[in-house]
Amino acid sequence: MLAPLGVRTIAQAGAAGRSAEAGLGRGIALDLARRRATQLTRLHYDLSLDVTAAAVAVGTVAIRFDRVASADDLILDFRGPTLADLTVNGHPLHIGPRTDGHLVLPARLLTKGANRITAQFETPIAASGAAIIRYQDDKDGQTYLYTLLVPSDANLLFPCFDQPDLKARFRWTLTAPAGWTVIANGALEGQETTSAGTRWRFAETEPISTYLAAFAAGPWMRWTSAPAGERPISLYARASRRAEVDAEAQIATNRAAVGWLSRWFDIPFPFAKLDLLLAPAFPFGGMEHVGAVFYNEDRFIFREPPTLPQRLARDATIYHEISHQWFGDDVTMRWFDDLWLKEGFSTYMAARIQAELQPESNAWTTFLLSTKTPAYRADATSGTQALWQPLDNLDAAKSNYGPIVYNKAPAVIKQLAFLVGEAGFRRGLNRFLTDHAYGNATWQDLLGAVGAASGVDLTAFGQHYVLRAGLPRIDTQLRLVGGSIASLALVQRPARSLPDDRGGAWPMKVRVRLGYRDRADVVLDATFDGQTATVAAAAGLPVPDYVWPNDDDQGYGLFLPDDRTVAWIVAQVGTVSDPLLRAMLWSAIWDILRDGRFAPARYVTMLLDHLPGERDEQISRTILSRGATALDLYLPEDGAAPLRGRWEQALLARIDDPRLGYGLRKDALDRLIATARTPLALTRLRDLLAGRATLVGAAIRQPTRWAIVRRLIAIGAPDATALYASEQRLDQSSEAVKDAFVARAATPDRSVKSSYFTRYFDDAALNEAWASESLGAFNTIEQATLTLPFLRPALDRLEWIRQNRRIFFLPAWIDAFIGGQRDAAALQIVDRFLGDHPDLPVDVRRKVLTARDELALTVRIRTTRY
Repeated sequence: MLAPLGVRTIAQAGAAGRSAEAGLGRGIALDLARRRATQLTRLHYDLSLDVTAAAVAVGTVAIRFDRVASADDLILDFRGPTLADLTVNGHPLHIGPRTDGHLVLPARLLTKGANRITAQFETPIAASGAAIIRYQDDKDGQTYLYTLLVPSDANLLFPCFDQPDLKARFRWTLTAPAGWTVIANGALEGQETTSAGTRWRFAETEPISTYLAAFAAGPWMRWTSAPAGERPISLYARASRRAEVDAEAQIATNRAAVGWLSRWFDIPFPFAKLDLLLAPAFPFGGMEHVGAVFYNEDRFIFREPPTLPQRLARDATIYHEISHQWFGDDVTMRWFDDLWLKEGFSTYMAARIQAELQPESNAWTTFLLSTKTPAYRADATSGTQALWQPLDNLDAAKSNYGPIVYNKAPAVIKQLAFLVGEAGFRRGLNRFLTDHAYGNATWQDLLGAVGAASGVDLTAFGQHYVLRAGLPRIDTQLRLVGGSIASLALVQRPARSLPDDRGGAWPMKVRVRLGYRDRADVVLDATFDGQTATVAAAAGLPVPDYVWPNDDDQGYGLFLPDDRTVAWIVAQVGTVSDPLLRAMLWSAIWDILRDGRFAPARYVTMLLDHLPGERDEQISRTILSRGATALDLYLPEDGAAPLRGRWEQALLARIDDPRLGYGLRKDALDRLIATARTPLALTRLRDLLAGRATLVGAAIRQPTRWAIVRRLIAIGAPDATALYASEQRLDQSSEAVKDAFVARAATPDRSVKSSYFTRYFDDAALNEAWASESLGAFNTIEQATLTLPFLRPALDRLEWIRQNRRIFFLPAWIDAFIGGQRDAAALQIVDRFLGDHPDLPVDVRRKVLTARDELALTVRIRTTRY
């Protein structure tokens, strides 16, 4: 039988030339992407999808594009299970076996200029592992669907050219069950009843990358705000949670961010509409889809009165995702090696928005504690990498996400803004966004625009901050003569020696504070000239009580104080009124503890001495978290035991102190729950469950109740099983089943652990967000001996996880299983695994090394005699 016109197998394509087969292989290879970017322009996707079935969506796609004259065969991407009725410019194309999710479109069927491809396809709908995620509401039995395609799963949903620099205009048509609501990237144009349900038609979008395509469908509740003269914004959430959603506040925060960014960039909001979705069991904090931003439902609906850090974190997520509409959606990185461009700028801009719109938030204190501190921790390990991360295939792009992209990048951008000056920085960003509107760009484009606008040569900045891994350690060298400063200098060196490090000094401008008790502080600018920044203006000034080398937190690096300053901080940190400075001084003590120069028991004692006077919720939360780490991780039990009584008494006193606000008291309770060991603390926890005790005059609510039950389960309390069963009966909320699943993972029983471990891989119905949330309970630190046998099997499954789970699951898995250990035996298992797998993918190896170095640090601190 003759094949239809244009039939071409992979073998025939290879025999005719290497143009087609060169790009074939798993994922989207960089060579393939580069070649296609020279072949195609003016892309359009018309997508029609029927989501009325439970397990599979059936669709059609029409792809239109212009093709250059000399282009060869073209490769189309699709990993879904079924592809049929494929035509190229009206000619049927036989679909043979696809090679790693690719299909060759022969050049002889393609024309110079306009081309049109059509196809029918099917794609799965599932709780995990699919492009369309299905969520079943345990409260009312309703079903909800939403897509999640980042970074390279668009080709699992529909046939496409799946790479960020082949932007396209999308037009969605979706058929959903009657009674459902559907949202997508474009504005709604119309809807009509069909025999299967309701067909929803949406307007064509501006040019966007494939990973930003999105829709959601289900019986959503909707809230809309449409002030006169402003764009309407709608928020969607599950019907069963409508009473819990503070929709007005959330919409207002999104609207304020749009307005602020439009003014600050001097560029209008770049897209036609803005919808917001609270997605259940969402594996990220948020996702910046054009026209339909998805937020994590669990983080955006407060099931108990929120603390200040919780409120600020929610607002910061909104500011981050709305910033993406300019950085990421309007101007997109050309390839995911520049992922830091969109993520780093969105986090940095979120802090700027928060600082201006919510001046009482102390946003730069949040930035230090929540953004920069994790960056320093990761960047000081042997698993670190540069901001620009070489990427040969989009299949590995999700491994580029992590603290270097999300935490180091915004910290480096803060230094960039300080180095070039505010005016030049803003002019440069406006030029960058204007020149690349609805297009793609690289880090060289960004630094080129900022450098040209500011007149500052940023060549060295790019070499040391973008292309170089690691960070500097900055030591303070203060020389005194009599009652005056003879000299003051800051000296930098790499915090860790890394293979293939290019060497040299990081260019940096900082401010140095000389603190005085009996006169005004002096703040001096200092710029590094090579390895040293000499603070010449300090010479001759009176001897300060302390020197802080990174005032206002503009620099990037581990800034370690001199011994005189350390002694002053230990005694006087509570007297510092500025919260950012006080937070930096507290962090300096933690850094020298991790540097081996400060005993963890001394840190806990210092913390307890100053805790009664600490009134800042963010600082209190951080120092208590670090105190718990010192007690449970860094101190052997014989060193921690003498401190636990005072620790628990201090937390109870804080919980009961009527002079403190709710947030400070709630944070103390959270820390008590996480560390409770003695009858004193455990009695209070049981009293709270039974209603015999309250928090700020009110009964505790469900999240705190489950946290207590989980703690009692984890320590093997004799009444834990009964309390667990009781809580299951009492909790009628929509999150009850998930909370029970997470709590039970803490059971100190090998058979229960084995059951969970098996379900993580074999239970297709287990939602990935539930699995991720349970990892901490599974690896409770007090159960390190029990969970140690699971460490090597957990490491052996890393490559499977890399291929089959979402972006953040792999690092969460590694951090939970390695971070749940604290002894040399576990370190030996990790090192043996690395030795046994010399060919482990480099991105996975880096993540293991980051966690491994943290474990090695813990072992070293635990075995050091102070």
